[in-house]
Amino acid sequence: MFRICIMMIIIALTFPTLTLVNASMDNSHVKAAFIREGNLWTLIDHKEKQITKSGKVYGSPQWSHDGKYLLYQKETSSEFQNSKTQSEIWVYQITSGEKRKIYYDGHAPKWAPDQNIISFQSDGVLNVSDLDRFYNAAMGVYGYTWLPDGSGFLLASRADLLPDGWTNPKLYKKTFKKPYSEMTLMEAVEDFFTIPKEIEVDNHTIMSINARHFTFSPSGKWISFIVSPTASLSMDSNALAVISSDGEKFTGLDELILGVGLPKWAPTKDIIAYIAGGGRLVAGFKDKDLKVKEMPVSGSLTPENYAELDFTWVDNESLITARIQEKEWSNDFSKHPLPSLYAIHIINNKQTKITNPPEDFGDYDPQYIKSVDKLVWLRGKSLTDNDKNLWLAESDGSDAEKWLQNVETIAFYE
Repeated sequence: MFRICIMMIIIALTFPTLTLVNASMDNSHVKAAFIREGNLWTLIDHKEKQITKSGKVYGSPQWSHDGKYLLYQKETSSEFQNSKTQSEIWVYQITSGEKRKIYYDGHAPKWAPDQNIISFQSDGVLNVSDLDRFYNAAMGVYGYTWLPDGSGFLLASRADLLPDGWTNPKLYKKTFKKPYSEMTLMEAVEDFFTIPKEIEVDNHTIMSINARHFTFSPSGKWISFIVSPTASLSMDSNALAVISSDGEKFTGLDELILGVGLPKWAPTKDIIAYIAGGGRLVAGFKDKDLKVKEMPVSGSLTPENYAELDFTWVDNESLITARIQEKEWSNDFSKHPLPSLYAIHIINNKQTKITNPPEDFGDYDPQYIKSVDKLVWLRGKSLTDNDKNLWLAESDGSDAEKWLQNVETIAFYE
């Protein structure tokens, strides 16, 4: 018995990360990709695997629609400018282990919704790649998203400053077909909507310069997006807007910032949840209220003297949010408020605290994994902590346990 115990201790010390994966919970078919210390890792069949070693991978990895590929970005020294960096776009093939560079310097990469095609931006040009080569798709693009059927894009141009003032940002639709070599930049582009120069939301007037973060509702009938003023002003105030998919109905919903969780649609209903409130976080952890809007009904869910940092939908009637007590900003991160997770039922507004992190720790970035009906989140010492641990629990927060160590961001394949 003594020799068995010694062997177990040796194994635990030799393979510390493996001991955190609890096989007693039925998560064997969970497939995830995460960033640890600037490197891409996968978690498949309870096994962690390191994919890169550069320490320069950033952002959140993205799964292809069929789960066969991972898309990620890596910071490297610029090939053309001294003392500058560039953002390489890479793809990793799960089965073969092959890593392939798609483009040397791009941003905003996205998988097509129905095929293994990647779109990305570079110097105002939108490109598509079939993983072998890339093709120019459109010019003058600031923000974009794929159409739900993968037939093309919803595009946004930014406003320009002219001698008589700012122009309007505009939305366009562009469709295309294979072969991509025959695609032309200016053809099959149609005007969709001209965004007003100013948007009135919650007694605030927000100047319209840029539009991005487009997301279609579950029915495809609505599109949410964020309208921003100039770069410096957008730190403090942006407008959440919604437009019908035919371009006929447009409304500004509320004011928000980009430093908290982005708006998210409910799983199968046209209900959007978002964290409302202007003012960057360095102005104070306050006035960040979780709201929901089912076209056209809306309501606030955050109690007085509290604020929200991020949230996830569980089903069409319930959410999990990372909530803090309101507090003024401090440059001493040890004095920042630390969040706990709360479950909210939006029909009766029943709210329950479901996590109790230990002293000096907070619970951040909740995600609901539908395939296994589990809740995960990152537990760390501050909002900017890049050495958080991933925790796993039932969807109501019960049976919580530490799952993975040292995780920056994680993406699950559903």
